[in-house]
Amino acid sequence: MGVFQIKGGKHLKGELIPQGAKNEALQVLCAVLLTDKAVTIRNIPKIRDVTVLIELLMNLGVEVHQLNETDYVFHAKEVNINFFKTAAFREQSSSLRGSIMIIGPLLARFGHGFIPSPGGDKIGRRRLDTHFTGFQKLGATFTYDDTNKWFSVEAKKLKGAYMLLDEASVTGTANILMAAVLAEGTTTIYNAACEPYVQQLCKMLNCMGAKISGVASNLLTIEGVSSLNGCEHTLLPDMIEVGSFIGLAAMTSSEITIKNTGYEHLGNIPDTFKKLGIQMERRNDDIYIPSQDIYQIETFIDGSILTLSDHTWPGLTPDLLSVLLVTATIAKGSVLIHQKMFESRLFFVDKLIDMGSQIILCDPHRATIIGLGRKNALKATNMTSPDIRAGVALLIAAMSAKGTSTIHNIEQIDRGYQDIDKRLNAIGAEITRM
Repeated sequence: MGVFQIKGGKHLKGELIPQGAKNEALQVLCAVLLTDKAVTIRNIPKIRDVTVLIELLMNLGVEVHQLNETDYVFHAKEVNINFFKTAAFREQSSSLRGSIMIIGPLLARFGHGFIPSPGGDKIGRRRLDTHFTGFQKLGATFTYDDTNKWFSVEAKKLKGAYMLLDEASVTGTANILMAAVLAEGTTTIYNAACEPYVQQLCKMLNCMGAKISGVASNLLTIEGVSSLNGCEHTLLPDMIEVGSFIGLAAMTSSEITIKNTGYEHLGNIPDTFKKLGIQMERRNDDIYIPSQDIYQIETFIDGSILTLSDHTWPGLTPDLLSVLLVTATIAKGSVLIHQKMFESRLFFVDKLIDMGSQIILCDPHRATIIGLGRKNALKATNMTSPDIRAGVALLIAAMSAKGTSTIHNIEQIDRGYQDIDKRLNAIGAEITRM
């Protein structure tokens, strides 16, 4: 298990370039299975979750050619269906939650798909009902092997249907969408997720010859086609990494420019950090954050405590609540963080309390942060990363603390942030990977 040692109290200065979007990468990589033509995808981040998915595609028989550090060509002209029955497939797919999205393309193109219970972050119950209910609406037969924890779907021919999703699941929408593009007839998906990741997937599929309308809304209409072609697609910058860098700059009183942010796709992320009092300036597609010793949390108009909560897009993405929470710990003022979607994502706050933060964990979904400014500096400590987003939040806390902190299980951070230690060290951090 890897370890970071972080010498806190360093003021950083320089430029950071966000990697390609992790969540988008997991969707569009699965989409290469929909065609026997070559697909070029650019700006792919070299992070653990993505590399595991690429290895899984290769083991399925997809030809993968790496053009450079970030660009790849995928050619799924022959797919080895028998690989699904191997122990290697079980091990690879069960370690990555994003692997669930290979089922939609496989069902659409080959008539069946199998997958064990997927892995990923341990952040609470993350049900898969939306995925399989959608496949059933398209005419597939669903089977679950409770003994071996295997999911399977089969259909001789998918047929378009109207469906109202019981939740606006991003991966569920993506999975159903990829199945529907090759279904016979018209599919209508209401209460669809409309995050930029899903918009990008729709853009890629339409480039391949799909007929999807309603992109960027919660009502998608898909006219099925008989086959798809190849295409070229470029990933957006990772908006979660952009938000993480904003929080990092504020907590370490650093002067940082975040380059090529894909600002038009950031939604309310910049404005949410501004509510914590963080100054920033948009410069074309870049965000400049000046060195700031004190930042004051806003209140609502009537003077009541600010509440930040996650919601489906265009609401605040849940992936940034951990970073917003830690950023508030040394602000001036108070804020209530309400994590609605996952009941275990706030449990990492016990580490922040050990570091001297004033936090009241109200219940599994809500935490009140009482920011005392920098007069109560965080103290270095020894901690373990429970998931990707909490891991980077703890890293940010350690970088602002006095003394040297240790973070174990940094493989969780590596799942979502490429070479984070090297990139931060290049602008003044002192992080040692052990």
